[in-house]
Amino acid sequence: MTTHRYATALDWSGSTGAGYEAYDRTHALEVSGVELCASADVAFRGDASLPNPEELLLAAASSCQLLSFLAVAATARIDVVDYRDDARAVMDEADPPLRVGRIVLRPTVTVRGEVSEERVRHLLEVAHRECFIARSLTSEVTIEPTVVRSVR
Repeated sequence: MTTHRYATALDWSGSTGAGYEAYDRTHALEVSGVELCASADVAFRGDASLPNPEELLLAAASSCQLLSFLAVAATARIDVVDYRDDARAVMDEADPPLRVGRIVLRPTVTVRGEVSEERVRHLLEVAHRECFIARSLTSEVTIEPTVVRSVR
């Protein structure tokens, strides 16, 4: 069996000496040699123009679902020609402990050829069960797909 290992780098500098309200939340993340600039959610005094950890978690769940679905669709010889996801996450402060408690993935999947919507929905569920990120989360992750037939 192979063990997969992942690494990122994070860099922040500043001062928390003036208290919680005053320090800068902006930090650099390096992932696979690509540097991203991130911050905290605005609710936690972050910069709204930068991605925050909660958004990055949602993006990881959405991306993993896409990649898992494309793999199972290709194996099943289903011709997927477009996939767009309008994903959402909810973190409810009234439901402690504070965490992202719910993720909803809303993919619109466009397929070409003779394949039933039921088959595509089944493959989306198979992909969800195989998604490494979804299986790693304690959050509820649901999928609300729309299936479209390509006219080309």
